[in-house]
Amino acid sequence: MDKKPYYITTAIAYTSGKPHIGNTYEAVLADSIARFKRYQGYDVFFQTGTDEHGQKIEEKAKQAGITPKEFVDGVSGEIKSIWDLMGTSYDKFIRTTDADHEAQIKKIFKKMYDKGDIYKSEYEGMYCTPCESFWTESQLVNGKCPDCGRDVKPAKEEAYFFRMSKYAPRLIEHINNHPEFIQPVSRKNEMMNNFLLPGLQDLCVSRTSFTWGIPVDFDPKHVVYVWLDALSNYITGIGYDADGNSTEQFKKYWPADLHLIGKDIIRFHTIYWPIFLMSLDIPLPKQVFGHPWLLQGGEKMSKSRGNVLYADDLVSIFGVDAVRYFVLHEMPFENDGVITWELVVERTNSDLANTLGNLVNRTISMSNKYFDGVVKSTGVTEDVDADLKAVVTATRDKVVEKMDALRVADAISEIFTLFKRCNKYIDETTPWLLAKDEAKADRLSEVLYNLTESIMIGASLLENFLPDTAKKIAAQLNAELRSYDDAATFGLYTSGNKVTATPEILFARMDWKEIEPVTLQIQEKQRAEYEEEQRRLGLAEGEGAAAAASGATDAPAAKDAAQADAGEGDESRFIDLEAKEEITYDDFAKMQFQVGVIQKCEEVPKSKKLLCSQVKVGSKTLQIVSGIKKAYSPEQMVGKHVMVLVNLKPATLAGLKSEGMLLCAEDENGALALMTPDSFMPSGSEIC
Repeated sequence: MDKKPYYITTAIAYTSGKPHIGNTYEAVLADSIARFKRYQGYDVFFQTGTDEHGQKIEEKAKQAGITPKEFVDGVSGEIKSIWDLMGTSYDKFIRTTDADHEAQIKKIFKKMYDKGDIYKSEYEGMYCTPCESFWTESQLVNGKCPDCGRDVKPAKEEAYFFRMSKYAPRLIEHINNHPEFIQPVSRKNEMMNNFLLPGLQDLCVSRTSFTWGIPVDFDPKHVVYVWLDALSNYITGIGYDADGNSTEQFKKYWPADLHLIGKDIIRFHTIYWPIFLMSLDIPLPKQVFGHPWLLQGGEKMSKSRGNVLYADDLVSIFGVDAVRYFVLHEMPFENDGVITWELVVERTNSDLANTLGNLVNRTISMSNKYFDGVVKSTGVTEDVDADLKAVVTATRDKVVEKMDALRVADAISEIFTLFKRCNKYIDETTPWLLAKDEAKADRLSEVLYNLTESIMIGASLLENFLPDTAKKIAAQLNAELRSYDDAATFGLYTSGNKVTATPEILFARMDWKEIEPVTLQIQEKQRAEYEEEQRRLGLAEGEGAAAAASGATDAPAAKDAAQADAGEGDESRFIDLEAKEEITYDDFAKMQFQVGVIQKCEEVPKSKKLLCSQVKVGSKTLQIVSGIKKAYSPEQMVGKHVMVLVNLKPATLAGLKSEGMLLCAEDENGALALMTPDSFMPSGSEIC
């Protein structure tokens, strides 16, 4: 029986620089889905790669003093090496500078032109170089690019345009008839309400102001718009031919089952790309999933801050599977996730070292101590065994349910629920006490068999997410990882088998005090490299200058630049407040200020101003309601280290109990900024 095909893609990474952990997350997420589909028996084709054309690349290459091709060769190679480091099991790594891809883009453009979907005209509007996008004045937000928040510049040039409005009604109908097409649902609503329903403008699909792109072969002074070039990789990579001679591979795998992309490029993939495909008379992909972002401590990553986390740096400290676990398990389905060095340490210790590593180590050690490593089923059962087996055998189908909904973090949680149940089973059966009574040797043997069998099933499911760890567990238990069909059956571990004599520590516990100095060195290195880059390029210091010249893509940088333009960053500005009554030191000493870490934050229903945060202060968690909604979203709050007044008398706000106060600064315009330590301070640190 032939396997059912399954085609999954990531967005191809833009070759403007080294990808940070947020970019890498997408490749790891796609890899886990691809691995699980293979595990289920699908014929999977997993494609990823690099997007290598455009004005931004041309400018970066010029700044570096090399050709654009030399520049993208280096960056593409670095991206591929990171994907390989993280164990991504892609079947094809496509580059948009590949000769076969470039040849097809020329033919695709000509086919659309001959069909009347592309026409020549002149463009005059505002252009954002980093986003490679044109905007009208009405589309700008505070005069800035609505996508990235950075400066735009007037542009006027001859260009080819695509008749987007021709296909808009058909796309709206498709989205309405296929509710699964855009996920999560919030992304679908955004595309419909903000772009499709108001009406689409024709799209500029060529440029003449730079040369680093694929030439329009019948009008070579034009190069193809980078998004038409890049999006088409999903079909050119599997053998699409615009002349009608597509390969059997294309016929087998298209339409794609899943385009996995970042939420920031959802518009390109759910509006432009489907319309391009309609023009080519090709079926639309089955699903586009716009995943959230992974933020560093609640903020986007920025070289100037030294807060960019790279996969290779993380792996050098935690190992590949620990990093894979964190990014897969900690990323919510719809909201942005938070990563910090300290959080990775905490999760490695709690989940990987304690829940999983300690379980495997204890089980193997007890088998060696009590039975010379031999694991044997004796049939001496008790009621508690049934509950363990029920949890273990139900796990596979629970994981399938979560994976079918693309809830990868929840799928991993189901596997760790199995491991936690095993730890509870040890506490319930107390093997160390059974070992003291020779008459209970057979019961002890059965307990250890049940544990070993449960771990094998858990490890078999875990292989799709932490492949190296799963293989290590199986090797130590001297068994093969289970197939999908066998992962829901209890009792397949060979009775009488012998585990390894010396269990390997899967994940060592880590001390933040030892890790922190290493992370600070990495951050300082980043800042030094950033400053050197600015000096080399002859740019003024500051992220805003870098963004304007190099096309850096982090929003905080744009915000800093916008503030500078508005005079908000001018240190000559000051505010005088009316003086309050003097207080004594005794008055001040009554107030207790500490550092807190925001664990969770939600909007207060029916309130335009309030957010409700769960703030960890030392070992306690305080619920604090704050009127800061206009300045921060709940997602931005999570992970922040903040200054807290902890001994403020509790009050009820909007029906919620508030147990403290977050300290903020406020300017004369009502803009707010949370007060945060300028270097890392542990939760509970006293502010004095």
